[in-house]
This record gives sequence, structure tokens and C-alpha cells, in this order.
Amino acid sequence: MHIRDYNPKPRKGVLRMDPDCAICQAPASLACECEAKGLEVAVRQAESRMMQSIYNDIRSWVRAHAQDYILEYFRLLTERRKAAHADHLERLQQHAYHYYRAQPHPNELAAAQQQLKRGIDEDWRSSVQRYPEVLEYFYSLVELTLPDDNEPAVKDPPLSALSGPRKGPRRVAVTPVASGTDTAGA
Repeated sequence: MHIRDYNPKPRKGVLRMDPDCAICQAPASLACECEAKGLEVAVRQAESRMMQSIYNDIRSWVRAHAQDYILEYFRLLTERRKAAHADHLERLQQHAYHYYRAQPHPNELAAAQQQLKRGIDEDWRSSVQRYPEVLEYFYSLVELTLPDDNEPAVKDPPLSALSGPRKGPRRVAVTPVASGTDTAGA
């Protein structure tokens, strides 16, 4: 990785010196990729440390909402199907009573139950097949924002060597008081 040249016109008598590789100590003229690869590894490690809990929270939130939606969708489909099944059973009973003055044949009732079971299975299959669409929808609702480049925390981070050492947050020390109790002091 090369250092950015801040002075495009070198002054007379001043030599330009690029530092050697910080990783393998190869001369700058070799332009090795150790520093770039090291930066990539550091970015991945920092991302893993800082973002993994955020990713987990997002995943949990999306999953819970998607599951709730799919289960509610399935409940609506099965309610309709069960209502249609009840109507069908009613028609079977009316038909059997009208023509035979008896209950419907057990085979007719068993066939109706099998048809209901196949329908409920189909409702569940169609509900579950909607997961990709539903997950994508809930993921699209998540918003991540980046700070503006001009914000003070971005322009002058507290770890900046450019502005000199800064005092970090003061630690709270516990000091004994004359009464023998401990209190927090600054």
C-alpha cells in the first residue's frame, strides 16, 4: 500500500521516501500486497466483532416477523378451507337426508376428510413457499445509516494521532470516606 503523496511538487533537495512494507519489510518499490491483504483481514475481523451482534438482531427480528406472517397467512387459508369443508359436509348431509333419510355414507365422509387434509397440506406448502418473498420484504424494512463525512466524530475521531493525545473518559475511582463507606469519586 502506498502512502498518498501530499505534496505533488517535491522541493529541490528533498528526497521522496516511501516506507518499506510494514508486514514483510520489502522495499516500497516492490509494491507487495501484504499491507492491503492485512487491511482486508483487519476489516473482516473488525466487522465480525462489531457487526455480528447487529446481524444476529436483524436476523432474529426478520425471522420472527416472517414466521408470524406465514403462520397468520396459513391460518387464514385453513379457516377458509375449513369453512368450505363444513359447507360441503352440510350439503352431503342434506343430500343424504333428502334422498335416503339417513346419514351420508362413511366413505363419503372419509373422502371429504381426505380432501380437507390434502387442502390443508397444500395451504401449508403454499404458505412455506412464500418465505423467500416474505423474508426479503422484512429485510427491506431494516435501515442502517452511516454518519456524514463532516460529523466531528468522523473528521476527528478520539483515536486520531493527528490532533495529539486526548484524555479518554475519566475512570471512576472508589475512595474510602471518613465514615468508613465507599463512594465513587471523580
